[in-house]
This record gives sequence, structure tokens and C-alpha cells, in this order.
Amino acid sequence: MEGVSVRKIKKICVFCGVNSGKDVAFVNAAFHLGEVLGKRKIDLVYGGGKLGLMGCVSTAVAQHERQVLGIIPSAFTINNLVGETCGKEIKVATMQERLVMMMELSDAFIALPGGFGTLEELFQMISWAQLNIHNKPIGVLNINGFFNGLLSFVDHAVKQEFITPRARKILISATTADELVDKLQAFRFEPDPALSKLKWSPSSSQKEKLDLTLRL
Repeated sequence: MEGVSVRKIKKICVFCGVNSGKDVAFVNAAFHLGEVLGKRKIDLVYGGGKLGLMGCVSTAVAQHERQVLGIIPSAFTINNLVGETCGKEIKVATMQERLVMMMELSDAFIALPGGFGTLEELFQMISWAQLNIHNKPIGVLNINGFFNGLLSFVDHAVKQEFITPRARKILISATTADELVDKLQAFRFEPDPALSKLKWSPSSSQKEKLDLTLRL
């Protein structure tokens, strides 16, 4: 990475499944990502609990004596639905409140294999970056081609002119944890000239619209 400006990343939020998936490579990659974060002295923000890939990555980070923060809706804690969080836990009222807090407390975002919830979180962060609500890097760890179809679809949307080439650069991908973290650190945010004019300050009407959206 010689000659490349490197951003300081202290906390990475990881989105991933509460299931382990069919391929044992997913579990191995989740543990390895946690090890990579730990060795690089990067703390973890995640959705809480100990199930599936979420449990794998949080356990590995904690084993390397880095801070782990689980942000979890209170509804999930009833009857210990997702298991005990590995590290500190913050309970919130809604899914959207959790996602906003994840955005605010993290320096970058990584998606591992997962289902609808993981995809929602991933694309919400991409959408907010496109709207210049944040300028933090976002990447997917493409284990055994899991995200090939998704990446192909995004490229198809670019070709059909629903996603701009500039916005396409928001989504980073790599096949190994080290490569992905390197790419996140080297990421340079290029806001859309028109959307960069949006002001999300407390005094602006746009902020009021944002707050309303986040409560839907």
C-alpha cells in the first residue's frame, strides 16, 4: 500500500448471518476475519448474540483482547433468543435505531454471508453513503463466490443506468480478510456533486426528513 493514503480504522461493524451457512468455509472465514481484526488492533461492532457467523467473528475478536460491542434490539433478548453477547451490549428499541447507532460508532463496514437482514444492513449503509450521510468504507468478504450474484446484479444495474459508476465505487469486495481491510483503509470517498450539496444538520429541513425516514 506504498504511496496510498491510509485512513485510520479503529472500529469495524460486521454484518452477517445468525446462521452458519451450508459451507464450513463461511465459519472459517468469520473466525479468520475476527483474528485479522484482533491482530490489527481493530475493535468490533456487531448485532449482538452468539449465533451463527455473528458468534464466530465476535468470539475471535474477543479472544484477541479487542473490544466487542453488540447492539441489539430488546425484543431479541427476550427468552435469550440469540444467546449471550460476547462483550459489551447496548439494547435499543428498534432495528433502525440499531443501524443508526452502528453507523455512528463504526469507522467502516464489512458484510459476511447472511440473509435478508444482512443484505438490508449492507444496502442501507451503501444508500446512506450515496446520500452523503456518511463517508465510511463498505465492503463484502466474498467467500467462495457467495456474493458473485449480488455483485453481478449491481454491475447490471450500472449498465442499465440505475446506479452511477461513481456510486458503484462505494461497494468494495475482496476474497480475503486482509485484502478487504487493506481496501477499506485505502478507500477514498467520492460524493456525487449533486448529492454532496445535501446538508444533514439538525437545523436543516433535510435532517427532519431523515429523522422521519429512520422511524419508519
